[in-house]
Amino acid sequence: MENILLLVHQDTGQEARLQAALDATRAVKGHLTCADVSVMPVMADDYIGSMGTAMLLEDERTREAENRTNLEARLAGEQVTWDWIDLIGEIAQKLTDVSSLADLIVVNRKLDRGMLPDMLTVASEVVLKSGRPILAVPENGRGCNFNGNALVCWDGSAASTSAMRAAVPLLKLATNVTLLEVVDGSIKAPAEEAATYLSRHDIHPVIERRTVLQGQAAEAIGAEIRRRHIDYVVMGGFGHFRFIESLLGGVTRSMLSSCPVPLFLAH
Repeated sequence: MENILLLVHQDTGQEARLQAALDATRAVKGHLTCADVSVMPVMADDYIGSMGTAMLLEDERTREAENRTNLEARLAGEQVTWDWIDLIGEIAQKLTDVSSLADLIVVNRKLDRGMLPDMLTVASEVVLKSGRPILAVPENGRGCNFNGNALVCWDGSAASTSAMRAAVPLLKLATNVTLLEVVDGSIKAPAEEAATYLSRHDIHPVIERRTVLQGQAAEAIGAEIRRRHIDYVVMGGFGHFRFIESLLGGVTRSMLSSCPVPLFLAH
């Protein structure tokens, strides 16, 4: 894990994303790429609408240019290598477009204030379409302690396997790794198999099992986060089709909505 891709956009979650991305970049001694997305406004498709769209876009680009100036001054003193990409368009699509060489993409799990940008949707789209793991952080987060306590959520699915494998470089840095198997009828392989895999990377997790009713997995994960003072969570994203999770609820959606710590997701 060497290449960290950070969403840059002037919104209420930017500071949380920046701090987490810097922590990740330092932890793996990697390189940070800042993808600054100016969002294309949507207006009626007529002459007046086109004029208004152009004016709004110019305002957006001016704000992001000021944002870049401010962040470049900060990055100069952060002791990480970095570069910058300016993009225009829809956030999730633009991040996906430039993610082919990224090892980790840093976004917000959601923004608790205001409607736009809809970061829950951005996080969902990016993890599904890019094929890359994401680190989705709370809006009010202030960095991520990758040397602390990590929680790996395991059900034996392809998604949880992908997430665990992608997170190995970070898990090797953790002081404590807990492998949580939430027994709700969905387990496809026992946690011992995951523990054996991790042990071959010199990671020696503690296995915890919690038996819950179907639909209560997110609550069990939340309780474990609080009990073990977890610094970040690793889990598979959207093990079911996303539209089914949207209709019926799902662990991924619940965690993106409410997880109090950074969430490492892979699909």
